[in-house]
Amino acid sequence: MSKVRTAFFCSNCGYESAKWLGKCPSCEQWNTFIEEVVIKDTRLEGLKKKSYSKEKKEIKVISLQDVVSGEEKRVLTEDSELNRVLGGGIVAGSIVLIAGEPGIGKSTLFLQDALSLKKITTLYVSGEESEQQIKMRADRLNIKNENFYLLTETSTQIIFQEINKLNPQLIIVDSIQTLHSSYIDSPPGSISQIRECAAEFQRFAKETNIPVFLIGHITKDGTIAGPKILEHMVDTVLQFEGDRHYAYRILRTLKNRFGSTAELGIYEMTDVGMRQVTNPSEILITQKEERLTGIAIGATMEGARPLLIEVQALVTQSVYGTPQRTVTGFDVRRLQLLLAVLEKRGGFHFGMKDVFLNIAGGLKVEDPSVDLAVLCALLSSFEDRPLPHHICFAGEVGLSGEIRAVNRIEQRIAEAEKLGFEKIVVSKFNQKGARNQKFNIEVINMGLVEELYKYLF
Repeated sequence: MSKVRTAFFCSNCGYESAKWLGKCPSCEQWNTFIEEVVIKDTRLEGLKKKSYSKEKKEIKVISLQDVVSGEEKRVLTEDSELNRVLGGGIVAGSIVLIAGEPGIGKSTLFLQDALSLKKITTLYVSGEESEQQIKMRADRLNIKNENFYLLTETSTQIIFQEINKLNPQLIIVDSIQTLHSSYIDSPPGSISQIRECAAEFQRFAKETNIPVFLIGHITKDGTIAGPKILEHMVDTVLQFEGDRHYAYRILRTLKNRFGSTAELGIYEMTDVGMRQVTNPSEILITQKEERLTGIAIGATMEGARPLLIEVQALVTQSVYGTPQRTVTGFDVRRLQLLLAVLEKRGGFHFGMKDVFLNIAGGLKVEDPSVDLAVLCALLSSFEDRPLPHHICFAGEVGLSGEIRAVNRIEQRIAEAEKLGFEKIVVSKFNQKGARNQKFNIEVINMGLVEELYKYLF
């Protein structure tokens, strides 16, 4: 016999309630509760309690002092960017969730990485595409692998039956939102189905020590589709992002139990798959023959990786009643703050000026150290004078017009030196960090915006 139970789930955060609520008490969103019929079939209880592991594990209480610590067993892929993001390779028994916009290249990236692992038996489970579609993409990648197997199925019970027959060493599921379990009588993609399917793969990965990659969808707000508990269940959460109008993609770590969350990988979308970008600073800086106004180079940090990016600014006389503030890749409120600092501390009148700001390469920058480069680009366009050649900037600008210190200044200076810059402007409060090493680049220490303006113009 079956016991029928209905529950209401918040479509935004996955909060469960026994009755319908107008406002979610968890995420405080209105009219997000939907009813789902959860049928618990008692005939499946015996199957559900079946262990995936062939070895019986004895459960007992153990003292922390008796636990033997050691390094996790990792599998190194041919993708050095993915190895960096995962903290040094794929950990045995880990479960990784990868999310990104549709068409951004998630399936292409992990199909490419799986085909490159020629010594490992890999099972690629697809609930969205047919074998012919995956074969067409693999032919485009032009990578041959005899240990790569496909399975186009959405039922988790059938998937685990095929896994037991094949005994793979790596499993990739594309995507978790398309799977369904017979233990839950609700449509695929619903909150209860996503939670149940992820829980089954989590239990499988921990009991068999086989790593599992789950590719997921995101909502229109940019969050991972499904309940919030999905991110808590997995070991690692990766975000694959980028502008579809640009060729560059960023694989960012949001959560990692086996490494740092400050790592990221950069790829370039090509006709033959994803190409690893080992030195992104050279690509993000436009190669130009002559000096142009309104352009400044900022030394920023993306996670633990130093990058030099190009900041482009255009300041023109406003022809409309309200001046425009148009920003791409930068926080518009941060731009208004910097304009207010220039108005108050420098005496520059931007009140009747249109201001346009762009971060070249399609990147979105949140590091406050790019403030100094943005400010110098604005001043260069305002004065219509180009900045000195081979100079870059790294510093945060305060409300009093002071140039504040930033972290990891040694890595920023070393990156600027590696790319051939002759000068870098930093805060004078970073002198202690910059003195510890000797650089072949001139480090200019500044304390106020007024001093920087006199030095540049």
